[in-house]
Amino acid sequence: MARFRAEFSDSSDDDSSPENETQAQNESSEDDRESEEEFSRSPSPEMHENELLTSMARRRKQVKRTALVEDEDGEIRYAHEVGEARGPNLRVSPASSSSSSPPPPRARGDPTIIPWAQHIGVDAQKMHVMQTSLFRMPEEAAALKALNQQPRPNLRVPLQPLNRKHSRDSDGDGLRIDSRERASFAHDIEPPVYRPSRKYARVESSKSAVEGSEGAVFDAGLAFGRSFRVGWGPGGILVHLGTLCGPPFTPKTSANSSTITKTTVPIFSSINQASLSEKLLQHHLSNSPITPDDDGIPFATPNPQSLHFSSFALLFPTADRSYEASLFRLGQALFDEIDLGLGNSITIDIRNRITSVRRKAVLSAWLEDAVAPTVEAELRSNTSADAPTVAFTLLTGNQTEKAANVAMDGGFLKLATLISQAGGDWEYREDLKEQLQIWKDERVDAHIDENVRKIYALVAGLVDGVVEGSKGGGLEKAADVDVLKGLDWKRAFGIHLWFSEPVDAPIAQVFQAYDQLVRHDAQRQLSRPLPWYSERKSSAPSRWNLPSTSSASDGLFSLIRLHAEPACSLSPILTPLSFGTSPVDYSLVWHLYIILSRCMRVRDFADRGDPVGHVRRMDDSLSDDDDEDKPEGHSPSADLLASSYAFQLEGLGMIQEALFVLLHIEGSAGREKAIKDLLARSGGKLDEWMTRGIVGSLKIPLAWVLEAKALYALDSGEIYEAYELFLSAGLYNSAHDLAVLELAPDAIIHRDLELLKNLFVKFIGHPVDGWYVRGKVFLDYVQIMKRLPVLAEQQSPDVVPDAVDNTAIDDLTKSVPRLIGLLPDVLRDSSDPRHGAALSEMVSGMVGVVNKLRPLVLSQIQPTMMSESTRLEHIQSAAYARFLDHIS
Repeated sequence: MARFRAEFSDSSDDDSSPENETQAQNESSEDDRESEEEFSRSPSPEMHENELLTSMARRRKQVKRTALVEDEDGEIRYAHEVGEARGPNLRVSPASSSSSSPPPPRARGDPTIIPWAQHIGVDAQKMHVMQTSLFRMPEEAAALKALNQQPRPNLRVPLQPLNRKHSRDSDGDGLRIDSRERASFAHDIEPPVYRPSRKYARVESSKSAVEGSEGAVFDAGLAFGRSFRVGWGPGGILVHLGTLCGPPFTPKTSANSSTITKTTVPIFSSINQASLSEKLLQHHLSNSPITPDDDGIPFATPNPQSLHFSSFALLFPTADRSYEASLFRLGQALFDEIDLGLGNSITIDIRNRITSVRRKAVLSAWLEDAVAPTVEAELRSNTSADAPTVAFTLLTGNQTEKAANVAMDGGFLKLATLISQAGGDWEYREDLKEQLQIWKDERVDAHIDENVRKIYALVAGLVDGVVEGSKGGGLEKAADVDVLKGLDWKRAFGIHLWFSEPVDAPIAQVFQAYDQLVRHDAQRQLSRPLPWYSERKSSAPSRWNLPSTSSASDGLFSLIRLHAEPACSLSPILTPLSFGTSPVDYSLVWHLYIILSRCMRVRDFADRGDPVGHVRRMDDSLSDDDDEDKPEGHSPSADLLASSYAFQLEGLGMIQEALFVLLHIEGSAGREKAIKDLLARSGGKLDEWMTRGIVGSLKIPLAWVLEAKALYALDSGEIYEAYELFLSAGLYNSAHDLAVLELAPDAIIHRDLELLKNLFVKFIGHPVDGWYVRGKVFLDYVQIMKRLPVLAEQQSPDVVPDAVDNTAIDDLTKSVPRLIGLLPDVLRDSSDPRHGAALSEMVSGMVGVVNKLRPLVLSQIQPTMMSESTRLEHIQSAAYARFLDHIS
């Protein structure tokens, strides 16, 4: 049985009387017949648009009364008691005939009720058209229902119609397959099963399980429960829970939350790196004047006349073949100026040509010295080698004279003659190439020693490819010869420099030939310019877990690239892994940046804002604008590099060295903040000797050091010492806050007025925030407590009062209510019991001395400001004063 829920339409002409109802039915029948006749005739083309719209409006009849119908299938329909809008040739029976139950009798309408459409001023016809176009018609509902119930023959499992009745998207019912619909409006849907959301709520400190157990060092997991993240300490100390590992790593042991691990992270590449940094920084400090910049912040300016590669190279002994010594010597060969000894009459072209030849010769000498240990080690490891093998090994280190002598001693006289002419002209090289080709064509190269053919190929300059031997023909097969096979990158680059390229070829040409060969000839598997620690197989293992494939190149190769490629900046060159095994060791990187960028002005970081002045060309040529000063730009990479290196030095306890590095930060505000932060972190180490060095050598203001000491004293609980240090540093606001909040309450409680006066008298004449409503209140209190008792003793009923004393008494007593009103804001810390006790002491003291002279001036003070005893005493004094006024 269907149930109806009646709803009134919003038509303005809706009348519930039977007469109107009968008349409406007749009018509806006439309109229907007229509508059918109009739709049976096709409209003529000449019909005006307004007539067409009028006919369409007449087709849509107004529904007088609607009802919500719910059938057995649970479908909601709109039924119309009088009639429904219909098109041509469409017959829709009234809603009452489609239902087995008659509609409820229509209640007689109240004439005082104004229809909603008429109330809001909307046309009833327009309202009905909008309703019919918005709500789903019964025939549309039936079509949708049939579409949902239609079987799917092409699917293995027939789709069930989605339940959309009374669904809520928040519950996911709109896409549910199972039915949660109710049978009727009288039945409610059962609420879904409650599933609590997995959200983590913030736990207050008072409700935490760690509350009150912060010092439980026996259970470290409980003590550090709220600090579950890793914590960094000085010197690379890392405190953590569990095991340090990366995302793809799976620890073998389970994490124990009660175990705290302290790990020392290796910051420097080697143990001796700290002493080396100290030596380099001392040389740097002695040649870097420190002067205030435009903002008055000290700034270190390296002296370009004293700081260059040669000055750093002199710090190492001549016999020192360490990596750092070799690095600065290479920089000296590539970038330092060369004294040509030429007169002023020599033209610039000749000067540049001679400079290029001289610089290549210096680079060749450095390279010979750099590969000499490798050549000697290879000869020692192969003592039974024949003369051609030893001669070839010596030639890879450009030891031509030794190689010729070895070949001569071994009976290879012709080979020794050819070796002595190594590096000759192109005609000589072509003859050797022709000889190798003749051996191959005649297939006799298989009977010639392989090292002899390698020497021929090396002296001929055949390093770009493999010299192939003769093949097949029933004869012995000759092996292919690869000159660069098994050589490290320095010897391979040296072969290009000494034998492959012409004598007069510049360094850039040699570098490009070698770099292209390494990049593009992947089949030969030549040695790439890897860092020094990757080449030394027998060296101690790194304390860092370095990646197997690293993009970092050797720092020596990077310097050669920097000289050969004018467009290369310092950003890809100065990486820590190119110079050491530690990815956070910036010691050599920072010194190279200072020399190349700040002193020699040959190259800079890519993020430098403006061009750097005095840029010298990489080919050592001069230009007309070399002496012009160009504006300095800011480089964030340079500041980050200085901060990183200072952090390393700070971890080793080298505070003065770290401060000196921070003096090179370019931005004034950033430099000041970095130096003050470092001083604040090192407050406990700033003894007299270190303070003298910081202020004297580094020109750092003494006020910054005193501020750091004050912060350390404040953290240690030495409040008065911190107060005096703040005063000495000129930080009167910080000292004033300490005096008001920490020192003054103790002095008031102990009734030490002299100490209280000495605390605040030092601020007179200095700019202090809130002085008149904070610090001066205590000085006024001291004056009242000292002056008023003296004036009270001088008062006598037998003596005429002095006018000056009366004026002073009036001024002091009238200022008491103002002071008492300010005290709650001055001593405002309710968590400190000293503030409450000091406030009560000050109020009772001032009220007590005023009660003896002018008790009536305290009538405007709120009673809650006084204690019980003070209030009773004041009441008695005020009553006695009023009594005396009445009888006088």
